[in-house]
Amino acid sequence: MTTADTTPPLRIGLLGTGPWARNTQATALAAHPGVELSGVWGRRAEAADALATAHETRAYTGEEGIDALLEASDAVAFALPPDVQAPLAVRAAEAGCHLLMDKPVATTVAGARAVAEAAEKASVASVVFCTLRFAPETSAWIAEQAAVDGWFTARAQWLGSLYAAGSDSEYADSPWRRDKGGLWDVGPHALSVLIPVLGDVEHLTAAAGPADTTHLILRHTSGASSTVTLGLSAPPGAAGVEIEVRGERGTASIPGWAGAETAFRGAVDALAEAVRTGVPHPCDACFGLHLTELLAAAEQQAQAQAG
Repeated sequence: MTTADTTPPLRIGLLGTGPWARNTQATALAAHPGVELSGVWGRRAEAADALATAHETRAYTGEEGIDALLEASDAVAFALPPDVQAPLAVRAAEAGCHLLMDKPVATTVAGARAVAEAAEKASVASVVFCTLRFAPETSAWIAEQAAVDGWFTARAQWLGSLYAAGSDSEYADSPWRRDKGGLWDVGPHALSVLIPVLGDVEHLTAAAGPADTTHLILRHTSGASSTVTLGLSAPPGAAGVEIEVRGERGTASIPGWAGAETAFRGAVDALAEAVRTGVPHPCDACFGLHLTELLAAAEQQAQAQAG
């Protein structure tokens, strides 16, 4: 005879109502058996009402709505531009809410550091959603490669066609993505794979490529090196994701993964585990700060060379 699980669901509020919130986060949170979607906050009342109604929860808006949602939640998930997310994450941590953040945490080191410090001071759990660290197929591959010694070099290429001629992606309307480009949008994904496998980045060189493309050369603490190409403006025929490591045991390439919603459910599970155990997840706010430090250094180099 088994005993029924009496653990109360983790009440998670959602901040944001854009495509990412609609297509991935709200659906994943509402369907998760260990979660109660405690509400949806949006800057536009009509968008918050529509998304909340679709998932049978309460809508919040305005400054007072943020405070009300935080009070009704154990944790909050963010589907907002990074530099809107960061100060609200500080506010949520100060209110005692655990944090499920999108990448990058912020596009300034000061903004990301404020989040990490607030989370530490409030003793709240935090997870930064770097997709490949939470999709079952890719997270298992990363763990497998991280357990192997002798990697010599790696190559990562993440090219999207978000801003290519003829693109009709609704994510192309995102002002922060257009302003910051592939370095900041998909760079966190590539770095979140390379760092656990090859070690932290000791030295970084960056150069600008065509359109928003950025090229990185990284030296890691293991002694291995890696190259990274990032962009959102590639022709559709050139778009794609490839990550490959080479070493003493040969070559290993990252597998495909099922999709963002499945990966996001993995991030929810990781946050719940960190809340339950008190053990920080490797992709926490401190890791988010480190990613921002690396990306800011790369941006500065690439801009100096291009300018």
